[in-house]
Order: sequence, then C-alpha cells, then structure tokens
Amino acid sequence: MIKIIVGILFGIALYLILADYFRIPYIRTSKAVNNLVKQQKEKTSSIDVWLSSFASFIARKLRLNDYKRGQLESDLRTAQMDISPEMFMANAIVKSLIVGVFAIPMLFIFPILSPIILFLAFILYRMNIKGISVRIKKKRAKIEYELPRFVFKIEKALMHDKDVLKMIESFARNAGPELKHELDITAADIRSGNTEVAITRLEARVGSPLMSDVCRGLISIDRGDINTVYWNSLSMKFADIQRQQLKLEAEKIPKKVKKLSMCLLFCFMLIYIVVILAQIVSSVGVLFA
Repeated sequence: MIKIIVGILFGIALYLILADYFRIPYIRTSKAVNNLVKQQKEKTSSIDVWLSSFASFIARKLRLNDYKRGQLESDLRTAQMDISPEMFMANAIVKSLIVGVFAIPMLFIFPILSPIILFLAFILYRMNIKGISVRIKKKRAKIEYELPRFVFKIEKALMHDKDVLKMIESFARNAGPELKHELDITAADIRSGNTEVAITRLEARVGSPLMSDVCRGLISIDRGDINTVYWNSLSMKFADIQRQQLKLEAEKIPKKVKKLSMCLLFCFMLIYIVVILAQIVSSVGVLFA
C-alpha cells in the first residue's frame, strides 16, 4: 500500500515538474482563452480543453495528401466549420480513442469484449468522418427550402430593377442563417471583385442543382439579357418543388402521431396492469390472513 502511495505521489510530482519545464498552461487559463476565442455562451469544461489539446497534438503529427486535404478543406468551408482538415481528422481520432481505450482493461477482465470495443471505436471514427457529409446535406436542404421564395422575389424585382447586388442584399436580410451566410459572402465578393465570379463561387460552395439554376439566371441578369420568361418558368418549377417538399413533410406527421399514440396506449395498459396486480396482491393477502 505504501509503495502505491509513493508511486502516485512520484507520478504527480514528475507531471508537475515536466508541465513547468514545458510551460504547459493551467486548465483555468486554457478554458479562459478557449471561451474568449470561440465567444461561446456556455463555458468550456476541463475535459473539452484537455481533449482539444490532445487533438491539437495529434493534428500536428498528421500528414494528409494534397487531394484529400483539398477535398476536406472544401467540405469544411461548405459546412461552416472553421477548423483545419488535420484538426477535423484529429477530433475524429480522439473521439474514437475514448471508446477504444476501454479495450485494454477488458483484455484482462473479459477478453472476448476487446475486439467488439475496438470495432465500435472504428464505427465511431467512420461516423465522425461521415458526419461532415450529413451536415452539408442538412445545410443544402435548408438552403433549397428557401430558394423558391428567393426566385419569386427576383422575378418581381426584375420588373423595375436589374441590380444583382441589390437583389442579393435585399433577400439576405430576411433569409435563414444558412442562406444568409452564403449570400453575405457573395455580396462581399461582388463588392470586391467580379459579379459573375462571385456567383460562380456561390454555386460551387452550395453544390445544389437548384442553386445552379438560380446562379445561371443571376449571371444572365448581370450580362444584361432579358430573361423574364426564364424566371417565370423557374418560379413555376420551384413552386412545384416546394409543394412536393410540403407534401413530404405532411406525410411524416401521421407516422409521428402513430408513435405517440402507441406510447399513450402503452401507458394506459401499464396503469391497468399495475392496478390489477395491486388488487391481486391485496386479495392474496386477505385469503392467507
């Protein structure tokens, strides 16, 4: 027992000496800096700071090829994630290691569970890597949901104005956060450069066929073409798409209602079962009294 206590104290002392030698900041300092940089409403926990530091260490050691790094960088920019590709990969590795580390004690306690835990860690790693694709799909779906309203506004604005920048800035004020973010970037690009190039970048960032149709029409307006017929047909097309989206949303509601009805039915049955069992128990007590 004394050897264990001495070993623990020696390990703590060695850690403090090495931390002071390598000038590792205190947890309180790291949390304060992290909160200030991210400007979070909620305070960062000590575990998050430690995991973030560990992920930063792994990110410095990672080496990605140019193609994979470029693809990840583009996806992260589209998903509005302000981190480097190496840091994204490091975060996925750290999250999987949190699960994978339990395979070591299981190797001595119950060895057959160790491969299962390692497999779960691998699955978690793949889910974290694929998570960026899910995030991009959700963002794209939210942008596409607002495009019919954007097209309708452009169609009406063409009657008295053909200023592309004015149209974009006017709609961005009332748009959702995802589309507003993209339109604000596009407006800044137009002010600092070429309108056609800025709209082409918008099309590339969103990566949606519906947005491609809108961008094609905006480029045509910028070139001075009279494309009222194009925007009329595009408005009708987008109105049909919006009706289909609303129909799909309406079809999901009965399924949710059925699940809630089943839960309610189960609760009622559970109440009756409890009452019946209570009566049976009380009756048995009377019989054997």
